[in-house]
Amino acid sequence: MEDPKRVEEGFGQTPLGHEDDSNDKELEGDNKCDNGECFDNIAKENGSVATGELTGEEEAPLEKTKSKRVATLDAFRGLTIVMMILVDHAGIAYPALDHAAWEGCMLADFVMPFFLFIVGVAIALALKKVSKIKDAVYKITLRTLKLLFWGIVLQGGYSHALADNIDLAYGVDMKLIRWCGILQRIALVYFVVALIETLTTKRRPLVLSPGHLSIFTAYRWQWIGGFIAFSFYMITTYSLYIPDWSFINHKEGKAYTVKCGMRGHLGPACNAVGYVDREILGINHLYKSPAWQHLKACTLSSPRSGPFREDAPGWCHANFEPEGLLSSISAILSGTIGIHYGHVLMHFKGHSQRLKQWLSMAIGLLVLAFLLHFSHAIPINKQLYTISYVCLTAGAAGVVFSGFYILIDVWGLRTPFLFLEWIGMNSMLIFVLGAQGILAAFINGWYYNNPDKTLVTWIKTHVFIDAWHSWNLGTLLYVIFAEITFYGILAGILHKLGMYWKL
Repeated sequence: MEDPKRVEEGFGQTPLGHEDDSNDKELEGDNKCDNGECFDNIAKENGSVATGELTGEEEAPLEKTKSKRVATLDAFRGLTIVMMILVDHAGIAYPALDHAAWEGCMLADFVMPFFLFIVGVAIALALKKVSKIKDAVYKITLRTLKLLFWGIVLQGGYSHALADNIDLAYGVDMKLIRWCGILQRIALVYFVVALIETLTTKRRPLVLSPGHLSIFTAYRWQWIGGFIAFSFYMITTYSLYIPDWSFINHKEGKAYTVKCGMRGHLGPACNAVGYVDREILGINHLYKSPAWQHLKACTLSSPRSGPFREDAPGWCHANFEPEGLLSSISAILSGTIGIHYGHVLMHFKGHSQRLKQWLSMAIGLLVLAFLLHFSHAIPINKQLYTISYVCLTAGAAGVVFSGFYILIDVWGLRTPFLFLEWIGMNSMLIFVLGAQGILAAFINGWYYNNPDKTLVTWIKTHVFIDAWHSWNLGTLLYVIFAEITFYGILAGILHKLGMYWKL
């Protein structure tokens, strides 16, 4: 007979569509998994992604026990990796896939918050049981440092040989190295959210009190942490005075001055997000190709990239960090919302109860985002990571996560999403090889006569672009079939061999 306390917490069942060995004697006690989730032991495989947007490896949990893997987490993480490859490599052909130049939200703008959302979900599962807080804090800190290291190596400017850049060189001038990036932002969000979850472990309830809002009050410290981050971001954004600023564009060898002298401005030139990064990191260490260069004010090729207009304002030529310091503080909210979804997964036993919690919050966030944006109170802006952007992307993540949960874990339609699961299980490896173009760069290193003649460029040109008589369509099909499909197969083979990249 099942322990009523465990039934209340939702630990008495296994998700539909997952294989279940009813004779498995290694599960703790006499708790069998009959029709829902076995979350007693979920930390081993799904908890490993708590290290970030990407680390879907088979990592040892904080408490080692046998686990059943929740397919929805892997599929969602795999989808996010696929989106990143698609928008990074096909966005140049179809601007609708790329980042919004400033205000608004395009497909590429969902990638980062989707990563942070699933990081939060996984943290809740990985840290469900923490026997030794000191050891947990040590592991959290170590994983954070690993993410920071790999982020600087991959996006700091050391490697020049990316998929579409036949520049077979490496090395970076430390005066120009980029300190921030995707993995660095994930590291910060992971560290803060996981640390709060660990340090408040003894304050968690075993059983929720009745009421729809009990899940919020039970984990009040996580929401307090998110509120502090939100408050700091809002106060700084709207109260910090932005003076005039000057810079030298090293590529052009020309100096520019930008006139500001204001507070609370959310335009490209005089916002607090850019000012904080310029003052703390230095403008030479920021991203050198910001999305705002696609604005009509900067180029006649808008919404595509192109040469600057002769009358382009000075800030068009400046560096700007989309994963900067102040905006990363706002990004903590994405992880906070994600961990809430993980807490719901742990505490509610029924599919309908979970979906009610998830979808009600997702819809509420979407409504709030549209109200803030279309009332012109706070525009949706990925570069600034505004609160309306947080709400929009977290709401969208909640809807997609719920949809995957229905399809995969409730209806058992797992087969069509297996390739996403495989990619999600080895997401760090696919991120490095595919999204960062390291595998294509390695292949480009083996050329014939000149660096323009490589296997990658030959396949892209002759098999796709020439065959379809369209550079745009050929590029898109190349990304779908030669990159995404290839990495799905590679991830599947590695999964069958039990090979995963652990951080």
